[in-house]
Formats: sequence, C-alpha cells, structure tokens
Amino acid sequence: MQVLVTVGSRHGSTREIGAAIAEVLERAGHGVTILDPDDVTSIDEYDAVVLGSAVYVGRLTASVRALADRFEAQLAEVALWLFWSGPIGNPPRPSERPDDVGYLVRRLAPVGQHEFGGRVERSELGMAERGLVAMVGAKPGDYRDFEEIDLWAESIAAKLHARPRAGRG
Repeated sequence: MQVLVTVGSRHGSTREIGAAIAEVLERAGHGVTILDPDDVTSIDEYDAVVLGSAVYVGRLTASVRALADRFEAQLAEVALWLFWSGPIGNPPRPSERPDDVGYLVRRLAPVGQHEFGGRVERSELGMAERGLVAMVGAKPGDYRDFEEIDLWAESIAAKLHARPRAGRG
C-alpha cells in the first residue's frame, strides 16, 4: 500500500512522531511518502493517509486544518488515521481532547485516531508559549512514548495489509 504521512509540527517533536510511524510502516513493506501538510498537492496516488498534528491552545496546526479543508472529500474516502500530540506533564495537561479533533473525526471518519504525549523544551519556546505552558500548569519535558507510537503504527500496518487495494483509474 502507498501511504502518505503528513504532520503539522511547530517545533519538530510531532514531526518526529510522524517519522517513527513512517519507519514502522516502511518496515512492514508499505510505500511511504512524508510531506508537510502545506506541500501536499494531491492524495490520489495514496491508499492511506496518516495525518498528525501538534496541538497549541487547544487547536490543531493551521496547516493540518487547511489540508483537511483542501482534501475533505478525498480524505473521507481514503483509509485515514489521525493523531495529535500535545498533552504534557504527569498527569497530562491539558486533559481535554481538542475541539478540532472532534470536528475532523465527524467530517473525515478516520479508521483510527490516537493522542500522544508531547514534548516541550523551554529553550525552544517564545514568551507567549512559555506563558501558555505555565497557564496549564504543565512541566516542560518529553512525554512522548515511542513504544506506544510504534504499537499504534504496527496496528495501522496490519490493518493496511488486511485491506483490499483500491483500484486506480
């Protein structure tokens, strides 16, 4: 299967989650293309899409929202998996699912969806971002669980192997 992995990331940590997912899918024998959401011009050549986004102030990145708007009809027809990262701390904060996620799930009906912990390094943050981190009461650090990410990616790979390939025409 041909899979597009496209991830909106502000400081690169969510993009690293996408790269880990792509690596698992490639090891499982799938063809994988990794593109930033703004660089996607078509999804016609893909059997599946893994769409990921960092979450800032309770919202998915603008590039992911714009991609969903551009390709809404096609994304609703292709095998789609959605993930987001952002909660930090122990317990994770914020604890609510971003409103954008519910909206995309209703619009695009993904095969699967998953939330992963995020990573925040104070040295990478601007003043406003530092204020937001302080406001939610979360401690900076890396809360991503790459074993959890690999397991989710393996479940995608298995589901793709079980799906009949869509005819192109």
